[in-house]
Amino acid sequence: MRVHHINCGTMHPAGGKLFDGQPGIMRRATMVCHCLLLETEAGLVLVETGVGAQATTRPEWLGERFRRYVKPVMAPDETALHHVERLGFAAADVRHILVTHLDLDHAGGLADFPHATVHVAATELDALRSPRDKQERRRYRDVQFAHGPRWAPHDADGEPWFGFTAARQLDGLPPEILMIPLAGHTRGHSGVAVDTGNGWLLNAGDGYFHPGILTSTPHQPAGSALFESIMQAERQARLDNQARLRALVAEHGSEVTIFSAHNAAEFEQLATRAHAT
Repeated sequence: MRVHHINCGTMHPAGGKLFDGQPGIMRRATMVCHCLLLETEAGLVLVETGVGAQATTRPEWLGERFRRYVKPVMAPDETALHHVERLGFAAADVRHILVTHLDLDHAGGLADFPHATVHVAATELDALRSPRDKQERRRYRDVQFAHGPRWAPHDADGEPWFGFTAARQLDGLPPEILMIPLAGHTRGHSGVAVDTGNGWLLNAGDGYFHPGILTSTPHQPAGSALFESIMQAERQARLDNQARLRALVAEHGSEVTIFSAHNAAEFEQLATRAHAT
């Protein structure tokens, strides 16, 4: 399996170090949409899709509120579709997509690959179809799903994996790719684990936003912490799963590399390492 780390949407929220922890509070922070493109025997597999190509031409794709506060760059050469084509493939070569959840900056590119099977937690799909409160109704963008994705919903069951109780292998995909329940940010939020042959990668999505959360003395910038709290669907589930992620780092950090969806430093480190090998 060949693994490509791709950024499918740079964002610049206000607050500088309050969000990304880097020096300077008056500047805008830098965040990414860290996705994976996997070359497998089952065809191309995307893990997350970022904001999508249509975000670059359709203001309603992300909505005015998101664009005002998060300031996405919306560059055509950062879309998942561009990355696929840059590597010499076509959109139709993407056979499967795995999404950690269906927020607009994770599922925005689904429409660029309409023939792909979209793997998602059944609970997350239910949140999209039958939102239980105002927050769930506002966080999902109906326009991004109007093309009718080919959903493959999965229950939160499976086999043990490094301390997690329900890692699930997916139909049509090699056993090296697993979905891991990581509820909290949304009620159906999942992680995606990939055995690269040189260790595991775990895309934790929005399970955390700053790597300080994974240390033995958890910490993160104030803005990041506030955003986590505002956007969480299930507080205790989020905290419990962050504790499991910390234990994973402490006990199996040499075997599993964890990264979040939006931390730019994590992306640069992993993308550089992958390019070097």
